[in-house]
Amino acid sequence: MNRFIAAALAAGIAVSGCGDGNPFDDNAEDTDGGNGEGTDGSDPDGIDGDSGLPPGTASPTPSSSIVRTEPTEADGGNPGDGFVTSVSYDASNDTFFVDNLGFDGDNVYQRGTAVSSLGPYAVYEASATYPDSITGAPISQFAHRAIYGVSPSGNTQFAIVRTGDYIDYGFGGFIYQRNGGMTLPDSGQARYSGDYAGLRDFNGAGGLQYTTATIDMAIDFEDFNSTTGRRGDAVRGQITDRVIYDINGNDITQQVVNGINASSDSSLDAMPAIVFRVGPGVMNDNGEIAGTVASNFGDNSGNAVAFEEGNYYAIVSGDDAAEIVGIVVTETNVGQPDNVTVRETGGFVVVR
Repeated sequence: MNRFIAAALAAGIAVSGCGDGNPFDDNAEDTDGGNGEGTDGSDPDGIDGDSGLPPGTASPTPSSSIVRTEPTEADGGNPGDGFVTSVSYDASNDTFFVDNLGFDGDNVYQRGTAVSSLGPYAVYEASATYPDSITGAPISQFAHRAIYGVSPSGNTQFAIVRTGDYIDYGFGGFIYQRNGGMTLPDSGQARYSGDYAGLRDFNGAGGLQYTTATIDMAIDFEDFNSTTGRRGDAVRGQITDRVIYDINGNDITQQVVNGINASSDSSLDAMPAIVFRVGPGVMNDNGEIAGTVASNFGDNSGNAVAFEEGNYYAIVSGDDAAEIVGIVVTETNVGQPDNVTVRETGGFVVVR
């Protein structure tokens, strides 16, 4: 698999082979990205039999830990997706280890300098240079960034790793997991709220951006009615108050909104909300959720404009479904130059 490097639109290529890895190996204590200690997740190999779930724990149960990783190209993802399947956090040094990405230094990511946190989640960056093993001459590395989130209880975690140094989507991935089991109510409803943070990379152009937002979710445990082998629980969610930052931490939200307005004859003053599509069959007995998301807005003529499309993946954790961890991936070419698509990969933790 050959990928074009974005720097100076050079014609160089990065070649990497596929490989398997371990899920979260986390012994985190207290960090700015969250509190609590995690435990090793279950088998990261294999694909769950339920439609729509990413690769990960092969035989999950309501009482088991669950790990999910980004689908690779073979699983329906983009070229370069799903290369990150092993990460670990070193609390004593506040560093983050990422395996299986080319030109990211010695795999040990330091806490971000320009951007060290996105809300409650920690940001880490790969080394900018790495020495030749014989001469010591510095070798420029790719601008890899990682976001690491842990729930206050320590029962759920997520990590996202992306780079903007390829013209198309680069190599990276995401991981989300539950440590331990959960119980799902059979009646009533639950409301959740929390923070969302993500990385935005591009297909057709280089560059990397950060994003933050707030997220609200709700689950109706009584309806829709369940079907054989599938719960009917309705799940809804909304991601709002979205802010976009460049790689140096500068707020560029208005620039992004201006680009959307110019390309669609609209007069937005904020980023559109990302909304979960509601329907039956998105949740199973193990507390795993997978569905689709979209965002839209109205133009100056009153027409509805489709903005983003994508998917969300989540896991419920704790007694009485106390918290949820998840990943949202969306794409759009609205407001982008010709032949350029922006992908946003965000993680969240929400609690009741």
